[in-house]
Amino acid sequence: MMAPRTAASVWSSTVVLLFLLVCPVFSYTPTISFTREELLNIRQYTPPDILPVFDYSDVLLDIVVGGAAALLKRSKTRKRGKRAGALVKLRKRGFRTALPSIHLANLRSLPKKMDELFLLSQRNKDFLNSAALCFTETWLNEAIPDSALHLPGFQLFRANRDAESAGKSRGGGTCFYINERWCTDVTALKKMCSDLEALFINCKPFYSPWEFSSFILLSVYIPPQACVNAALQQLGDQITDTEQQHPDSVIIILGDFNKANLSRELPKYRQHVTCPTRDSNILDHCYTTVKDAYHSVPRAALGLSDHCLVHLIPTYRQKLKSAKPVIRTVKRWSGEAEQDLQACFECTDWSVFEAAASDLDELTDSVTSYVSFCEDMCIPTRTRLTYNNDKPWFTAKLRQLRQAKDDAYKNGDGVLYKQAKNTLAKEIRVAKRNYSEKLKKQFSANDPASVWKGLKDITNYKTPPPSTVSTQQLADDLNEFYCRFDKPCLTPYIHSNPLSMNQLTPPVTPTFPPPAPLICEEKVRRVFVKQKTRKAPGPDGVSPACLKTCADQLAPIFTKIFNRSLEMCEVPSCFKRSTIIPIPKKPKITRLNDYRPVVLTSVVMKSFERLVSANLKDITGPLLDPLQFAYRANRSVDDAINMGLHYILQHLDKPGTYVRILFVDFSSAFNTIIPHLLLSKLTQLSVPTSICQWITNFLTDRQQIVRLGKFSSKTHTISTGAPQGCVLSPLLFSLYTNDCTAKDPSVKLLKFADDTTLIGLIRNGDESAYRQEV
Repeated sequence: MMAPRTAASVWSSTVVLLFLLVCPVFSYTPTISFTREELLNIRQYTPPDILPVFDYSDVLLDIVVGGAAALLKRSKTRKRGKRAGALVKLRKRGFRTALPSIHLANLRSLPKKMDELFLLSQRNKDFLNSAALCFTETWLNEAIPDSALHLPGFQLFRANRDAESAGKSRGGGTCFYINERWCTDVTALKKMCSDLEALFINCKPFYSPWEFSSFILLSVYIPPQACVNAALQQLGDQITDTEQQHPDSVIIILGDFNKANLSRELPKYRQHVTCPTRDSNILDHCYTTVKDAYHSVPRAALGLSDHCLVHLIPTYRQKLKSAKPVIRTVKRWSGEAEQDLQACFECTDWSVFEAAASDLDELTDSVTSYVSFCEDMCIPTRTRLTYNNDKPWFTAKLRQLRQAKDDAYKNGDGVLYKQAKNTLAKEIRVAKRNYSEKLKKQFSANDPASVWKGLKDITNYKTPPPSTVSTQQLADDLNEFYCRFDKPCLTPYIHSNPLSMNQLTPPVTPTFPPPAPLICEEKVRRVFVKQKTRKAPGPDGVSPACLKTCADQLAPIFTKIFNRSLEMCEVPSCFKRSTIIPIPKKPKITRLNDYRPVVLTSVVMKSFERLVSANLKDITGPLLDPLQFAYRANRSVDDAINMGLHYILQHLDKPGTYVRILFVDFSSAFNTIIPHLLLSKLTQLSVPTSICQWITNFLTDRQQIVRLGKFSSKTHTISTGAPQGCVLSPLLFSLYTNDCTAKDPSVKLLKFADDTTLIGLIRNGDESAYRQEV
């Protein structure tokens, strides 16, 4: 029997109840609290004959006036606008969130908390709309049926504590409650019960972002007395194995870790619980590989549990919303379009261009402009929208099948929809298998670029975008910065060695007639056919795909242009134009040197340079420094390393010897080539005067601009250095530094382009020769 209560206690409870009823209206928070038993007593016993006796109008008047004043003050100070925050966004979206909303708690006996869980699921909207409930230390055993643990609207998945394997009959145990409105396709993957307790379930909800195929929820409990290192190692192995089996799924690790920390075992996983869960300690953790996935909010503990209930609110923005789609316009080189372009050039009378042009510059400019115009007219373009969450294996065929499936669904044709759905699923499996084979071939091929691309595709690694803003002033400043070596008052250093004396005055123009044409039409056609179609066109607009497709039609006119250029020792000005695209070297830009200049030059001129380079190598090949290992056939950096080690080890075999090594790296090596100094060195290497003058003309009066997004800088004319995008630049730099050799046999000077190594073979402590070379 319940003990009777006094009239005074009943009246005080009744007034407080009225106080509670009025307070929500006026946003007033009471400080008086009641136990569950007292609330039940108030509901069951309320004497009606005493109610009119007590005059509580003054109390209600004070409450109403005070609440109205607080409401008026709040309305004046509160800013207008809609409410924001992670919880408000969660309530608006419901179950259509990128990641599931989760409630996490250490219960210490689930059966004793069922009444409170049932009440929360009926009265608390945030708890009711939670996608998953994760509980540890459930203290469940086989004798407790699932019907005794039923929550309306939730599906239970549990892993009991096994007394035989764990040696403990009480304590432990984990479970999941999955909201049926969020997901019904749930599969239990594996269960573990030892020092480590874990439950793996795979959820495929009704709604999930494109980048996640499913959600693998993992409930973990590591007891305080467990061996932490062994438990974490076992857990890490199981998670790695699950990742291999489900590469497109996101794994969410939840539970009570006590003294353990998974971030040490798996560094790529981030911990998202930031609020204390027991006293001032964070014992309950949530790990994912997704950055900024959850915001943790502490709630009141369930019953007498010593851990608070943690509400994990999803804050992750899916890739589709975090970055805008990229719009790209590409040309469609179909067989029909290629035939139209070839027919256009076949019916072109090139002699009209030769007759109308007054000089070589005008002829070259008109021919390249006409080729670019015909390409734009004959080759159709298409605009492609690339989203940030596109799968690499999702091909154009799959897009068509996906569209067919959507059309069948909109038309209400059930048979056709089912057929399209099965076909799409089958083709997706085939596309994934083909993509997997492609990655395996990239790894097996001896191509570092393909291997690195495969690694980035597998790990989904993307370079973070730089934190810079493109402006017109920045483009002009970069162009000025890249032209900093072009100084009229530049005085070169004259070496004391007479064999490498650099004359400041260019040689006299030869009086003999120019040599016969060095280039035949067949060589030009062969170079055009070898063009890589994925390369970008230069400032003249002629693409490599056009040269490769129409090599037979374009080879005659460009052969005449090339030969006339060699005869006149003059390079057309449109071939010397360059466009610099600055690429950030690091995510945070602090200075102009943090941009890497990528130079776009004419594709036709690159073909011309290959033909001249082959002729130049035949002339200078026997005279090149044998210790220059860059840009030469059958030589690599491995040969340079092996040669250096051979000199060092052979010298150290003798008594009383040691070695001193100096490593030198020249900054902006190609940009510091001085044309008239290079001219004198080419003459010493028996290069014909006409080719020397042609190279000098190629390096002088070059026009360049910097294009930064939609901004283009002013045009600058420079006469120093060789562009990094040119074919001749590496060979010219090797010839420019060819006379940089060691004079003493005890010093070896190894070169790989601008990377130079000076090896001093010291004997009996005599370093004079080495220091003189330095």
